[in-house]
Amino acid sequence: MKVAVVGATGMVGNVMLQVLAERNFPITELLLVASERSVGKQLEYKGKNYTIIGLQDAVDARPDIALFSAGGTTSELWAPKFAEVGTTVVDNSSAWRMDPSKKLVVPEINGNVLTKEDKIIANPNCSTIQLVMALAPLHKKYKMKRVVISTYQSVSGTGVKAVQQLENEEKGIKGEMAYHYPINRNAIPQCDVFLENGYTKEEMKLVKEPKKILNDDSFSVTATAVRIPTSGGHSEAVNVQFENDFDLADVRKLLAETPGVIVQDNLDTNTYPMPMYANNKDEVFVGRIRRDESLPNSLNMWIVADNLRKGAATNTIQIGEYLIANKLV
Repeated sequence: MKVAVVGATGMVGNVMLQVLAERNFPITELLLVASERSVGKQLEYKGKNYTIIGLQDAVDARPDIALFSAGGTTSELWAPKFAEVGTTVVDNSSAWRMDPSKKLVVPEINGNVLTKEDKIIANPNCSTIQLVMALAPLHKKYKMKRVVISTYQSVSGTGVKAVQQLENEEKGIKGEMAYHYPINRNAIPQCDVFLENGYTKEEMKLVKEPKKILNDDSFSVTATAVRIPTSGGHSEAVNVQFENDFDLADVRKLLAETPGVIVQDNLDTNTYPMPMYANNKDEVFVGRIRRDESLPNSLNMWIVADNLRKGAATNTIQIGEYLIANKLV
């Protein structure tokens, strides 16, 4: 199994290498790929040093799988070139997510849509992944009508520059700004750029992507995405109105039995999900599960996950594992 990691020097690329090693992904030959300015540098994987190569050299090497985390522009240009030589690309950018000809996959939910013919597979947005992990089993049983989401997203979702900004501000150092405003001791109600409808790109990803993953547009979604001064882990306050009524004990049981979901919900011990507990873990944590008393058949919950792992690197690698296990590569 010849595997290329494209964008290996980036924040998600680094986590990908960590997760590949942890999960003992079956690699016989590893290609670490990055932009021209990183070519020739060395990166370590499982105690061995690898020299970073450029994109064309990686295409010429014809890997079986290419795990992409190099940004949308790179993906748009290079994913088709890999696909042309027979490589299956799993792309972590937003480039292909809403392309009707490409699958948008969270393996636990819709891995079964994948076929050998899928040569470019899209990994959903980090906030979407943790959302649908909790919503999918509930939708199946109670049928969602409307979902209202407010996110509390860490600076690592923006990238290295934003993490640096927060660290600088915490230390009182003046440095390069990733955001229009200080993020330390602040909350910025803008994740990504604004669109004509007044929503940000991030908010519209949360509106559109769950419908594609669940293959159902019968429910409506609205979102507000906020950046907060945490260095890792995204949190979401989610309100769901269902067609059918539910029992809270059944909801908890259903979520607890969902692979990849952990329920942390004990008010007596102040147990609920928080980014500090989700850090470096692959599961999605759900808590504060309670009935919305203002509306029939409605539920509130709090969902937290490590955005660089399940929200990015781990989900990408799980898609690769699914492809291998089902002999699709």
